[in-house]
Amino acid sequence: MSEMDSKQVVDLLYWRDLQRTGVVFGASLFLLLSLSVCSIISVISYVALALLSVTISFRIYKGILQAVQKSEDGHPFKMYLDKDIGISSELVHKYSDTTLAHINCVIKELRRLFLVEDLVDSLKFAVLMWILTYVGALFNGLTLLILGLIGTFSWPVIYEKHQAQIDHYYGLLNKQITDVKGKIQAKISGAKPKTD
Repeated sequence: MSEMDSKQVVDLLYWRDLQRTGVVFGASLFLLLSLSVCSIISVISYVALALLSVTISFRIYKGILQAVQKSEDGHPFKMYLDKDIGISSELVHKYSDTTLAHINCVIKELRRLFLVEDLVDSLKFAVLMWILTYVGALFNGLTLLILGLIGTFSWPVIYEKHQAQIDHYYGLLNKQITDVKGKIQAKISGAKPKTD
């Protein structure tokens, strides 16, 4: 991701341009909520019909306006029809290479965890999967995506406004977790027989 792209994402998440962020957040949330009610085929069909209704109505309106005013403005979407919207092969190769690197990394890590290269890491992974069974029983994947989307657009702004308090409580929580981990590791290492 280029520096300009990451700046645009940060501006989007921090609500620097309210109109643009509102459109992205609202459209994404609407899509996810629609998918929770209807099938993906229905959602795509309804969105396409709504878009077609708007564009066809606008085209007819402009055609009538041109006929009444006897002007030769041409097609109202000519500017967009003349634009090249193709995806370059360089862009595809760039993102496919990046995606491939991430997929290979995940596959190697999963192999390491499932084949128990490190017992502690595999046990941590097992506990995480066990916790996720309860999360899965409470929420479906779409609900988690909706909550993730809301959190993604809410958390940066909340953190920016209340950074001092959040950092303070995070430090306290982190200290507590470190203390508990230290006590557990001390008991585990204390239970092992020492070999010289």
